[in-house]
Amino acid sequence: MRRRARTLLVTLVAAVAAILPGAPAVAGTVQDYPEFPYPSTTYSEPYRGQFHFSSRSGWMNDPNGLVYANGVYHFFYQHNPHGLAWDTMHWGHATSPDLVHWTQKPMALEPGVHPGTLFSGGGVVDKDNTSGLKTGSLDPIVVFSNTNGVSVFYSNDNGRTFQAYDKGRKVIDIPDESRDPKVFWDAARQRWTMVVWSSQGGNGVNIYTSPNLLDWTFASRFAAPWLFECPDMYPLDLDGRAGKQKWILTSASSQYVVGSFDGKTFSTDWTQPQQMDLGSTYAGGSFYAAQTFTNTPDGRTVQMAWQGGNYGSTWTGNATFPATLALVTTPDGPRITRTPVTELSTLASDTQTWKNKTLDTAKRGNLLDGVKADTYELTAQFDVKGATATQFGFDLHSRSDGTADRRVTYDTKAQTLQGKPLTPRNGKVAMRILVDRGQLETFADSGLYSLSDNAYFDSSADSQGIGLFSLGGKVTLDSATFTRLNTSWGTGQSTLLSNLKGPWHAAGGAWSDVSDGKRVSASGDAFYLSASNGDDATYQGDISLDTARAGGLTFRANADGAGYTANIDTSGVVKLWRPGKDIATYATPIAAGSTHHLKAQTNGSRIRVWLDNGSTPVIDATDATYTSGLFGVNVYSGTATVQNLNTGSTGFAVFPAERWSPHGGVWTVEPDGLHGRSAQDGFYLSDRTGADFTYEGDLSVTNGTATGLTFRAQSGGAGYTANIDTNGVVKLWRPGRDIATFKTPIIEGHTYHLKVRADGNRIRVWFANGADPVIDATDDTYPSGLFGVNGFAGNTVAQNLTVS
Repeated sequence: MRRRARTLLVTLVAAVAAILPGAPAVAGTVQDYPEFPYPSTTYSEPYRGQFHFSSRSGWMNDPNGLVYANGVYHFFYQHNPHGLAWDTMHWGHATSPDLVHWTQKPMALEPGVHPGTLFSGGGVVDKDNTSGLKTGSLDPIVVFSNTNGVSVFYSNDNGRTFQAYDKGRKVIDIPDESRDPKVFWDAARQRWTMVVWSSQGGNGVNIYTSPNLLDWTFASRFAAPWLFECPDMYPLDLDGRAGKQKWILTSASSQYVVGSFDGKTFSTDWTQPQQMDLGSTYAGGSFYAAQTFTNTPDGRTVQMAWQGGNYGSTWTGNATFPATLALVTTPDGPRITRTPVTELSTLASDTQTWKNKTLDTAKRGNLLDGVKADTYELTAQFDVKGATATQFGFDLHSRSDGTADRRVTYDTKAQTLQGKPLTPRNGKVAMRILVDRGQLETFADSGLYSLSDNAYFDSSADSQGIGLFSLGGKVTLDSATFTRLNTSWGTGQSTLLSNLKGPWHAAGGAWSDVSDGKRVSASGDAFYLSASNGDDATYQGDISLDTARAGGLTFRANADGAGYTANIDTSGVVKLWRPGKDIATYATPIAAGSTHHLKAQTNGSRIRVWLDNGSTPVIDATDATYTSGLFGVNVYSGTATVQNLNTGSTGFAVFPAERWSPHGGVWTVEPDGLHGRSAQDGFYLSDRTGADFTYEGDLSVTNGTATGLTFRAQSGGAGYTANIDTNGVVKLWRPGRDIATFKTPIIEGHTYHLKVRADGNRIRVWFANGADPVIDATDDTYPSGLFGVNGFAGNTVAQNLTVS
């Protein structure tokens, strides 16, 4: 969705705006990407679903590019993070290990950083690297967006950052109004297929094929009046039988047809579509723009849709609970079933069951009297053979005065559930109800009946009753089960990058998520501790002091933080300490507002500490008090931010130097190397100097303009820099002068090897391991100076720096 979104959603937006404040969406800048603009939340606001995904704040609509990649489910979605109404679409991002426990992540696609109109689209995992876009060990996530044509964006870091392929050039041009590309792997033909909505002569989809996700060929068009925007297309085995595969084509309003696909053309003998969900299937309703996941590890077809009618004080819209789709034979032909994914059971706690009960209007009473709950699941089967009750069902969130927030009713004469047709099967009516704070989903008839609804449940203590009723007579209850469902929130880290296991817990201080990691405000000692235990290990991380007196790495600790801590202290020391003892200190200036990289290595009782990527430990001490324990961080007296907490030997591989220091920009260390972020020129300089040498390393511009090797530099960065620039050049420059350039494509996200040889006033630059230099120039401004790296207007990575 969509250029027409403002028309389709105007009523909803007006209604929301009348109640909730909003702000216009804004475009971002590359140096702030990926953006994390969200305020703190406990996800406990009124009407906030506890097991339905909603954005941490802001507006959300269509699910986009749902994929399972590199061991994680990714849920991208249309998003305005800066307001509560539709405006200036971003792609929001959340991840989950199990389709239930979602964690908000920073922006995936952001206007101002990524080109084009970032409207709805699909995504795939290019496991076989058919696109050639893979640059590391992870399978690329490739997503598709834009309007009146299709652009490609890809990620090689499991969705943390995305690059635009060929600077956002449309790989498909469509002269008519078009949007919402969905891509899937056609296993039978061993190629990719895309369906994209287009207004060409009316509603319908264009079908394209590709061997590599980048070069697309038009195959056919399927036109239908009902087929308006956000299409999805996927195969299902009829009755689960291999060899009985059928193809499903759906629209945004959940209408679908069943047919066949020969690799180019979709065909069906259906004259009218069926409705997959019986809710309000329009933009802003209770079920719209559903999309299925690609690459699921178990082959399931799992679907999520947009529920636009729910909102709260800080968010607008949520997603339906993930449902597994199947195709079954019925007397009316093949039909889709929707069933909540089995992982819902991971939230279950208290369960109660009733069997073989008669509900009788005359006897009154409530079988579920005494059961109080806010979020839960109800399953029930009723025998309606001989039933005299005209209606029966459940009162949800009932109160002692007899009122309830919602009634789920089966009408025995009309044979309807919630006003929608439901014919008994063998004289039985079975239903399954998911009750969340703002969402109500009802399933019946083995998933053939699905109704997603918006609800506003009163969660106060006196409004959590459940009623089981019959009206006008009797009905037999074969069985009923109540299951309390716990919250799914709060199990992952939104912005803290770490290979340590969770869940994390705080021992003191107020910890919150910010774009740069985990931030704390502490009046004394505050610890944030992982669930990872260790004895001998290499442990490192970045500590950014704001007003805090000190901050550092904690290890071999108990749950309260008692263990070892290696910290930086603004009194002017690096310190290794444990409760009751300062084991060792190293005097060095530590300024408030500075960011430092610490590394600690433990070998039995020996503990060494390195500062700012130096090659020599600044502390080498022994202490045998703690032999093993938890990894975490500590901050003392003030505010600070911690990031990139990792165990293992990976990190910034670099030539020997005693210490590095930043001169513009923010520089941190991740397992894949040194990361820089700067709005203009930023330098990270070692204290090692040289005159004549060979200097080389691996460089990448994640997003933005340029990065390079800096050498013969003076304090502050003035010297020579040989860089790669995404404008399409390798450049040798110094302040005030571009000495020489070499034109060549430089692609965001790709890693390039640069080598510089300086001999007196002659400077040569080699690119991408070429045999001959691409630059051979002379300049005698700087005869010697410091080695370092440079970044300009973007996010950069440097690794494997050597000097010889």
